[in-house]
Amino acid sequence: MTKYSKKAQDKIETVMHEFKKGKLKSGKGGKGGVVKNRKQAIAIGLSEARQEGDKVPKKNP
Repeated sequence: MTKYSKKAQDKIETVMHEFKKGKLKSGKGGKGGVVKNRKQAIAIGLSEARQEGDKVPKKNP
């Protein structure tokens, strides 16, 4: 199993809390609407962690 850095885990946890509260938005600048899918929320968290330079596994092709 691939390991995530502590900062990446914290980022995903934060995103999941936003998702559960209904405050997580998708798209550039949050203009895509509210996220309603759990997998999409996790993908957003991983993407944001990658942008910050945290240790996250590479995307699958």
